[in-house]
Amino acid sequence: MKRYIEILKSVVLFKGIEESNLQALLSCLSAKIAHFEKNQIVFMSGENIKSFGIVLSGQVQVVQEDYYGNKCIIANIGAGNLFGEAFTFADIKTLPVSVFTTTESNLLFIDSHRLIAPCSKVCDFHSRLIYNMLNIIAMKNISLTQKIEFTSKRTTREKLLAYLSAEVQKAKSNQFSIPFNRQELADYLSVDRSAMSAELCKLRDDGVLKFNKNQFELL
Repeated sequence: MKRYIEILKSVVLFKGIEESNLQALLSCLSAKIAHFEKNQIVFMSGENIKSFGIVLSGQVQVVQEDYYGNKCIIANIGAGNLFGEAFTFADIKTLPVSVFTTTESNLLFIDSHRLIAPCSKVCDFHSRLIYNMLNIIAMKNISLTQKIEFTSKRTTREKLLAYLSAEVQKAKSNQFSIPFNRQELADYLSVDRSAMSAELCKLRDDGVLKFNKNQFELL
């Protein structure tokens, strides 16, 4: 666990907790590390999960598929971020999404019950953890609301411009990179890949943007 101490210090769930207390905290939570290869399933849709994860290294993707196999990317989760927490605390019987790794990854798993139920030692950590978790869930709710804003646009062009404009604000620069390849971006925005690629070329030809792979510049 010591090799991941720097990334753990950056995790919002542990905000306000001293580094010297992290090891004891993780022990109290019965936290466990697991290694995954690229494209390996972490959680499968239909499962009943009891724990949530934290990405220590690598990246996971949260996706939802319909009856016909059409995939919608909900989110990419990188190092230092949580996944699955909303579903464990919602106490739902079956998971409506799947989670898999997009790169070789090391993940930390925490039993949700351990977080909300004080242990026999009545550690001071728990109230801080619950506060931090509420903040994380609230911020993710805001992020999902923004995604709905992108996908609710009528045309592929409008969806692309809404998403890319938000990325400019996030990067605080008109030059930025996105965490998706072309197919993933199409899945995230719920559009056809070919139509999206054609629209990107039109936007480039119209002098609206420049791009190279996942590097973009809004003009």
